Amino acid sequence: MSKAALKARAQMVRLLIPAGKAAPTPPVGPALGARGVKSMDFCKEFNAKTARIEQGVPIPTVITVQPDRSFTFVTKTPPATYFLKKAAGIDKGTGKPGHEITGTISLKHVYEIAKIKATDEHIKHIPLESVARMIVGSAKSLGVQVVP
Repeated sequence: MSKAALKARAQMVRLLIPAGKAAPTPPVGPALGARGVKSMDFCKEFNAKTARIEQGVPIPTVITVQPDRSFTFVTKTPPATYFLKKAAGIDKGTGKPGHEITGTISLKHVYEIAKIKATDEHIKHIPLESVARMIVGSAKSLGVQVVP
């Protein structure tokens, strides 16, 4: 492929941005500026779209930058670890997964988180029980114990 053909492709940028707090500072500014996008335009759109969500909640965002420097973006639900830490009432996970327990959550919490995560486009086709198993796996890696 020629260099021109490579440059003509849309570029994808994946960022984790706090809801309602996008600013043209790192990581948003440099990631979009390097691709020729005005980061202020993105920040205004992102903050407007996430205005209904609690401020500061981390939102995984996939930004598609077209060769003409226009962009579109898709927001996803917050990471499972965010919900697990919030449900367990902890600030961070353990340094030794499987050896230290930092908090506990109930199976009900796991299914509530799974229901939220199941709305994401890339998980829609997976049964809720399988999504719940993934959440339990994330809980174990955080040092959060799941009790019935």
